[in-house]
Amino acid sequence: MLKQKLVLIGNGMAGIRAIEEILKLEPDEFDITVFGKEPHPNYNRIQLSKVLQGDTTVADITLNDWHWYENNNIRLYPGESVLHIDTKKQIVYTDKDRAEPYDKLIIATGSNPFMLPLPGANKIGVTAFRDIKDCETMIQYSKTYKKAAVIGGGLLGLEAARGLLNLGMEVDVIHINEYLMERQLDRAAGKLLQKELEGQGMNFLLNKQTVEILGKKQVTGLRFKNGEKIKADLIVMAVGIKPNVELAQKSGISVNRGIVVNDFMETDVPNVFAVGECAEHKGMVYGLVAPLYQQGEALAKRICGVHTGGYKGSVLSTQLKVSGVDVFSTGKIIEDENTKAIKMQDDWNGIYKKIIVEQGKIAGAVLFGDTREGNRLLSLIKKGATVEEYIEANQTEESGVSLVAQMAEDEIICGCNGVTKGTIVSAIETQGLTTIDQVKGCTNASRSCGTCKSLVSDLLELTLGDEYSEDQKVSICTCTPLTRDEVVHEIKEKGLTHVREVMNVLGWSTNEGCSKCRPALNYYLGMINPTEYKDEKESRYVNERLHANIQNDGTFGVVPRMYGGVTHAEDLRKIADVADKYQVKMIKITGGQRINLLGVKKQDLPSIWAELGMPSGHAYSKGLRTVKTCVGSDFCRFGTQDSIGMGIALEKKFEGLHGPHKIKMGVSACPRNCAEGAIKDIGIVGLDGVWEMYVGGNAGTDLRVADLLCKVKTGDEVLEWAGAFLQYYRETATYLERTSVWVERIGIDHIKEMLENKAFRDELNERMNTALSAIQEPWSEALKDENLLKELYETVNVPAASN
Repeated sequence: MLKQKLVLIGNGMAGIRAIEEILKLEPDEFDITVFGKEPHPNYNRIQLSKVLQGDTTVADITLNDWHWYENNNIRLYPGESVLHIDTKKQIVYTDKDRAEPYDKLIIATGSNPFMLPLPGANKIGVTAFRDIKDCETMIQYSKTYKKAAVIGGGLLGLEAARGLLNLGMEVDVIHINEYLMERQLDRAAGKLLQKELEGQGMNFLLNKQTVEILGKKQVTGLRFKNGEKIKADLIVMAVGIKPNVELAQKSGISVNRGIVVNDFMETDVPNVFAVGECAEHKGMVYGLVAPLYQQGEALAKRICGVHTGGYKGSVLSTQLKVSGVDVFSTGKIIEDENTKAIKMQDDWNGIYKKIIVEQGKIAGAVLFGDTREGNRLLSLIKKGATVEEYIEANQTEESGVSLVAQMAEDEIICGCNGVTKGTIVSAIETQGLTTIDQVKGCTNASRSCGTCKSLVSDLLELTLGDEYSEDQKVSICTCTPLTRDEVVHEIKEKGLTHVREVMNVLGWSTNEGCSKCRPALNYYLGMINPTEYKDEKESRYVNERLHANIQNDGTFGVVPRMYGGVTHAEDLRKIADVADKYQVKMIKITGGQRINLLGVKKQDLPSIWAELGMPSGHAYSKGLRTVKTCVGSDFCRFGTQDSIGMGIALEKKFEGLHGPHKIKMGVSACPRNCAEGAIKDIGIVGLDGVWEMYVGGNAGTDLRVADLLCKVKTGDEVLEWAGAFLQYYRETATYLERTSVWVERIGIDHIKEMLENKAFRDELNERMNTALSAIQEPWSEALKDENLLKELYETVNVPAASN
């Protein structure tokens, strides 16, 4: 049956949630294409502040990684914008000269940050806080400058300010109102929040109206309406958002404040839907997650032909953690002549609560410091509960019955995703869930803002009793409650030999697994049975499968291997010829002393590898990548050892080795350590008559200086200790655990104690040699055979590649 062509414009939270709902209802009905203007897969925009603050990484806030698109046969064009929609011919046109026809079209273009039209707003040093690029801009500025000003005392402004403080900048927050977050908080809560944040180092300038950004080309400060001035090197505008409706408007689709839709999220143009922050429903435009997900569910049912009453609007609520302080509000937050209020303020513990009562019913609430009952209050408001119901429930809790125990089965635990207590309890009982991550994976509870995690934990404790512990070991993914050690034990005990066999025998909750467990299982099986296990390329990440690193524009980076960073004229001529012939955009010397050919089109990869005739540098692999070397004793007047020879020996011995994560080495010929071994997974430093080996270093976001493992006299001993260390790491680390994290976790003293036992070291090296002898790298031969290489490439769907 011919599939309908479904096109989504916008790769954000609302649009992709609609696609997720469609896949649940009709997984085989549509041929799906997604256009996203950012060069990233779908990520959690709510958690951007944590990335800026340094609490997490972009990878951690990714909701659907590249594998998800591939596994669901979704073509994703990242970094590509739709410029026009021909609603009569039903075709969208992009800035990459692509014309994509559709049967159904979803517009989910979200919002744009509102930039105040101030004199000087176009100066260098002015940014919004809306996406990953904005985060990167602020992080980069913090490395050079120290004085920041954030315009806007709402949620985004405060989160930006907190992040800039964490980056070491001094921060002024400018707000036009007399207290913070006036849309979500009343004056009392706003002032409490201000006091808390001042204690964290923020400086507030309230009742201030900015009229000019000072400086010539580069920002130097701000001027206010009253004539006052302040200095600033960076200006962050966080004064609000506006629906991104330009595309719809140019394409003849009805637009008011947002794109006008009905209860089924249909626009006034046939087969065109809109969802999320760009959509206007009954005069309302929503900027919170919960309404957008409810819209996505209604849209999905309509497109799939499932009966639905449609989207009827939402009771707004906000439950967030602002710079470490919990706040919640819903419904009415300000009293008037028709309302009464129940108030409680505990200055000692920093807790404030106000419940608004109108005509005897709960009409709104503001919570500060303790927001556990927020979703319960929201449920009471939705069902029109009386104040007596609320008071009675509080008395029950005070008598020793927990909040989650007294909640009804239909009460909401996760407001963002609309997940009820009953849904979570049922999943725990029927799916054998034991961790918060498993509940998140199974039900979506706590997947978005994360503030309901404590309630999910309480439900786990209520349902499992003494069997539940918040400190229990973490499972390898949400598809199974089993930990890494349990999975490895079961593979050995039951003699399991294939990824799907592991999933079937060990009771995976999903038939296909996920992008987290499939590569892990593939690695564990290969590590346990290196001579018998056949590597499953479909369980590897796309970069590993294509022997090239995908870039943010959908092109690729090709990195040939150069042992120890050493090359010769013949290979350099090959690289130059290939670069000219295939119009390579950039030739870059990498930090690992190799050459990276950037901007290569996917269709050119087979020909390039065939013409280079060089082994891959594995710049993408979970395993050995590079061995960086200094010039050593043959050339350097300070060199005491042959660092190049040692580096090449290490790289050739461990080339192609698969590991839990990437492995980088460095070999220096003297204590000056030019190869930077102190921040490598293995760093070798040559002294007179001795080699020092350092392990567990990391130069990434979690900088770690390597620990001294041993001192040896010969090159053979270096290879012996390196092999034993790597094999012990391979056998005991969790998949995607760097050596730096592994060394911290199990302790350098323990590693020394184990490896100083010569018999154990020999056993490890014997298993290492078995693994190395069994390396089956089909690409080694394929790289020399262009036709075979093309066949391999045709089996790999790269959703992110736009060329």
